[in-house]
Amino acid sequence: METKDFTITVFIENQTGQLARVVSVFSRRHINIESLTASKSSIEGIHRFTIVVHVTEDQVQKLVAQIDKQVDVLKAFYYHPDEIVFQEIALYKVPTHIFSNSNKVENLIRRYNARILEIEPEYIVIEKTGHATETEALLNELKNIGIFEFARSGRVAIVRPMERLNNYLRKIEQDQHFSSLPSQLHDL
Repeated sequence: METKDFTITVFIENQTGQLARVVSVFSRRHINIESLTASKSSIEGIHRFTIVVHVTEDQVQKLVAQIDKQVDVLKAFYYHPDEIVFQEIALYKVPTHIFSNSNKVENLIRRYNARILEIEPEYIVIEKTGHATETEALLNELKNIGIFEFARSGRVAIVRPMERLNNYLRKIEQDQHFSSLPSQLHDL
């Protein structure tokens, strides 16, 4: 089977130690995490982990099923690249002097649709938002000119289909409401 990038979203209660619990599932299966982002979700008290892995579809299905079994995990989903809208952010610290007497860096910034965040006497911080291939391409060009530091975030993704978690939670809520009704009403 072919390996490719999959984005996994894990919705979990916001409690200490949850990230370690989820990451241990990857470690046990010897699966490398390409990127990981943790943030609040649209639901109060629920956090969202966005994890990118490079595996087969069979592996990601088993991985998500294992994550779903973890205590306090509300639900985990996986997505193909065409099912999500995603971005990463990269920061580059470059020496100020590389801007002197040349339009090369300025042209790079324009060509890559990047922007300058901070200018100091010794360095300039550049920001680029995009896919990993885009931020990596700018990094490679800046390495040829001079760079002090580079950092890139993990993937931030929004699902193209309707948010599955909200539908899942609504179903649970309806099931709980239905099961709390007197038994004679279930037969109607």
